[in-house]
Formats: sequence, C-alpha cells, structure tokens
Amino acid sequence: MDVCGYPSYVRAACEAASLKRLDVNCIDLYYQHRIDTRLPIEITVGELKKLVEEGKIKYIGLSEASASTIRRAHAVHPISAVQLEWSLWSRDIEQDIIPTCRQLGIGIVAYSPLGRGFFSSGPKMVQDFTNDDCRKVWPRFQPENLEHNKKLFDRVKEMATRKGCTPSQLALAWVLHQGNDVCPIPGTTKIENLNQNIGALSVKLTPQDISELEYIASTDAVKGDLNPPQILTWKDSDTPPLSTWKLS
Repeated sequence: MDVCGYPSYVRAACEAASLKRLDVNCIDLYYQHRIDTRLPIEITVGELKKLVEEGKIKYIGLSEASASTIRRAHAVHPISAVQLEWSLWSRDIEQDIIPTCRQLGIGIVAYSPLGRGFFSSGPKMVQDFTNDDCRKVWPRFQPENLEHNKKLFDRVKEMATRKGCTPSQLALAWVLHQGNDVCPIPGTTKIENLNQNIGALSVKLTPQDISELEYIASTDAVKGDLNPPQILTWKDSDTPPLSTWKLS
C-alpha cells in the first residue's frame, strides 16, 4: 500500500483532486488516510493546517493512527476525528487509542463496525465472496480460522435472539453504546441492510448486556489476523521524530 504524506502531494490531493471532484470551495472534514511513515507526522499535518487557514478545509482527521502519532499531530493543529476499525472482533484500539482521543476531545469514527460483514450473516458470508473480493485472502476468513470464529457469531446470534434483534443490529448497537463521541459508519449496498442498520438505533443495551458481549468477544474468542501484512494499520503508523527531518 503506497501512502504519501508529503506537503506537495497533500496540497495537490486537496486542490487538484478533492475540491474539483466534489465541486466545492471547502471540504468539511479532510482525512490523512493511513500514515506516511517516511516523514514526521508534523510535516503532513502542517500542510493540512495551511489548507485550514486558507479556507479549503474546515477540520482535519486521521485514519489508522497510533496514540503517539495522534498526540504529535494534535500538537500541530487540533485533530477533529480519528477513523479506526472498531467492532466486537476488533477491539485492540481500546487500550491506548480510545483513551487518547477522549483525553484530547477527538471524535472517533468506527469503520467496519460489523466486522467486515461477519456479524451480518456469519461464516456463510464467504460463500458469496466474488473473485475480486479482497476478504477472500484475509486471514480471519480462512477456513482454519472461520470454524473457530463461528462460535463467536453463534453466541452473538443467541444473545440477539433474546434481545429481539438481528446479530448485525446487536453488533452495531454495541458500538453505538460506546459513547456519544463515537460515530460508526457501516457500509452497505442494499436498502434492506440499510434499514437493519437504522434499526440498531432502537436496540437498548444494559450495562450487563455490554459486559456479556465484551466477555463473548474477548481476545481469545477470535482467531486469525484481521488484515494481511500489506494492509497498513495504526500498528504501522509511528513516524520519525521531527528533529530528524530535513526538507530537501
């Protein structure tokens, strides 16, 4: 995955691409999607700050950034949102990143809150993968891991039945109950799934329900890496110190 955070590219991506494609004068929230680890994050955010000052973007966001990267970026210019994968089977961000965002007053945008579709239909979803579906090569969806992960889906499904909702609604409701600073962004291509997602807003979870779900979805309940090695995540987002940077 090629990620570029150099100032010239950041500016071109905004001015020559995003603003023109959207046909607007200003973008409300502009993300640095993934982090370019070849240069200090301060350099990338410094250019985004200039775009804010020029009125071309209103707010700055980061995607898949570590706690230390978030802090360094926020020291240059306030970061308004951090986008990360957060779901019942992707909870490793809870230890450091979520507390950091909350300490700094940064909104949390949770992508793939349904576990890349796993909590919609469980293991049988792999039967519908097309040849170009990237999930076909992801470790967590491989047969040797899927059989183990089926136990997690079955337990979520059992609880969903008790709550009078679908497994996907229960999984999405869990993310929604994480706080008012959390905005999940489930994707869908079907109206019926969109309506199901909206229905998750009506699912009420007690503290006991949340504790039960988090016990069900403990670390050892999931088998297989979430991403293949070539996919960059917050674990790969630390950048060189600013003191080492020399602009050529």
